[in-house]
Amino acid sequence: MKRVWILTLLSLVWLTACAVVPARHGHGPDGVMVVPLLPSVVVLDVEPFYFYSGFHYHYLRDRWYYSKSRRGPWFDLPRGHYPKEVRFKEKHRDKYRDIDKRRDKGRDRD
Repeated sequence: MKRVWILTLLSLVWLTACAVVPARHGHGPDGVMVVPLLPSVVVLDVEPFYFYSGFHYHYLRDRWYYSKSRRGPWFDLPRGHYPKEVRFKEKHRDKYRDIDKRRDKGRDRD
């Protein structure tokens, strides 16, 4: 019975282009969370956050993280789910770089 359920779940994932990842902290039924692919182009505005299909995504240092809540907990997004292109509204591009530099300097001290 479990094999049929797992096979059905995997078939649905393949058909909808989603990933099934182990859920943590009680998210999802039976410890499984279905994470949809991001669109091929994502445009970020004032903050490096993106909301899509019921999930919050956070872009930081060329990596993507996802969560059901904007407060977290945040998990690594599988690389196969990354968008092909990330665009920034021009006036905010340098702001992201400055924030990343400050965070990196703080980590060097630890």
